[in-house]
Amino acid sequence: MQIAGARILITGGARGLGRVFALDLAAAGATVGVCDVDPGGFAALEAEAGPGAPIWTQAADVADEASVEALFAAFVAHAGGIDVVVNNAGLNRDGFLVRKKGDEVEKLPLAKWQAVIDVDLTGVFLCAREAAWHMVRQGTGGVIVSIASLSWLGNVGQTNYSAAKAGVVGMTRTWGMELARYGIRAVAVAPGLTRTEMAEAMPDEARKALTDAIPLRRMGEPAEIAMAVRFAIENDFINGRVIPVDGGLRL
Repeated sequence: MQIAGARILITGGARGLGRVFALDLAAAGATVGVCDVDPGGFAALEAEAGPGAPIWTQAADVADEASVEALFAAFVAHAGGIDVVVNNAGLNRDGFLVRKKGDEVEKLPLAKWQAVIDVDLTGVFLCAREAAWHMVRQGTGGVIVSIASLSWLGNVGQTNYSAAKAGVVGMTRTWGMELARYGIRAVAVAPGLTRTEMAEAMPDEARKALTDAIPLRRMGEPAEIAMAVRFAIENDFINGRVIPVDGGLRL
């Protein structure tokens, strides 16, 4: 699929990787829409995109079915349809399953588990389902790109996040088989340690240890993840697969 002229909706696009995706795809000629649960970053995003590559924005909670349905209906009305969804919205609430501290054994709170599952797994399901529904009705095919993570293979302190991202990979493979009959492809992009706000917020020692474990000895750049997203959209023969962008790191 050509980027120029494509109608692309990006979730969690007001900041972080989603913001980079939005600016990159809009500059390439796509009609781009962005949602975020916090609309505070919309003004800066729209200003950076400029009048030459306008970006449509709307506040939405990807974990809420009614909010997702309203979001997609509004974007389709604005753009005249939808060709691509980039499921980028996500959060992490890291913690050990259990951890001994002195004489006490702490448990990972259910609230931390549920918060991540609601956004990173259920949110991807809801947005993919809604995008596919519109795409099938249009009869023009499309692409579902979901941001997974190297953590889908499992990572210490990330039971919830790893489970959600493994679920994203499993759903992507399933959708690749189910939706191909409608001309819809599904692809996951799995970044490793990338220079984002989330990575910068890590303790210095933890970030250094992870960086030292990467064969390329550096973090990935957001623009390099954006290149993989573009590849997933543009290459019409990639379907039901995961594209790792991790510098060779193996957790």
